[in-house]
Amino acid sequence: MSFLTAQQLAHMDLFGYLVFPGLLADRIERIIAEFEAVFAGRGGGHNGLAHDGTARSCIVPFIDQSEYLSSLVDDPRIDGLFTDLLGADYNYLGSDGNFYVGDTNWHSDTDWSGKARGKPPRLFYKLALYLDPVDAATGALRVIPGSHRYGDTFAMDLHTALKNPSEAVGLSGAQVPAITLASQPGDVVVFNQATKHSSWGGSNRRRMFTINCTPRYAEADLPLLQNEVAGFARFWPDSLYGPAMLRTATPARRVHMEQGLSQDPFLAAEVVKAKATMKEPARG
Repeated sequence: MSFLTAQQLAHMDLFGYLVFPGLLADRIERIIAEFEAVFAGRGGGHNGLAHDGTARSCIVPFIDQSEYLSSLVDDPRIDGLFTDLLGADYNYLGSDGNFYVGDTNWHSDTDWSGKARGKPPRLFYKLALYLDPVDAATGALRVIPGSHRYGDTFAMDLHTALKNPSEAVGLSGAQVPAITLASQPGDVVVFNQATKHSSWGGSNRRRMFTINCTPRYAEADLPLLQNEVAGFARFWPDSLYGPAMLRTATPARRVHMEQGLSQDPFLAAEVVKAKATMKEPARG
């Protein structure tokens, strides 16, 4: 049985995002407690240090550090959502947990430029959970509907203009016309990672984590998977997946992890390179 309706699938295809009010309200108290416990286990912020509000603190992989948070990928609502969007053999390709600080400028989370590929951005969906109430004035996610449609005139012109909206169209980033996805704890936001998004006016301790998924890679596209995996090296992980995620993985969950796990030797080599050039893991 499908989780998403035909109208919801059409909405995602056309506009690039969906919102599910209260979808995880029945789990949110434990989710918040586990979020705080994972950060506390890492010193409260970035690289074993307390979050001081001067820069984003980020843990990658994140939900993988907690057995309870790892179980979110098995939840029929989340699994059903990604299955309907990406197919039953979709890949779970990691998560990040964050204390965000201040504004986030307009951007996409995919290789929009297609550099060295000559192809549109690969399809990724990001599921985001905000653990504090957020609105337009306090750091809620803003999206520009239709901006994910690589190759469309509007999307391509927008990609160029948002590099410097003040110069291009005389607007600050916060003034760019967009939809604000106000959120309460327990709501779920899902968006195509090619969608242009930002946030403005947020506090210096804005709690949010994501779950990121993509379709299974064809054999010929495995170099693209390696390109994605290489991006994790700047966080110095031991594996693409964390210990709790691996320890509690059921056969059904492993379907969504097997292609990622196959790249762990490659990731280990990339981490060695990253450590040779970085004094500490990236913040995000």
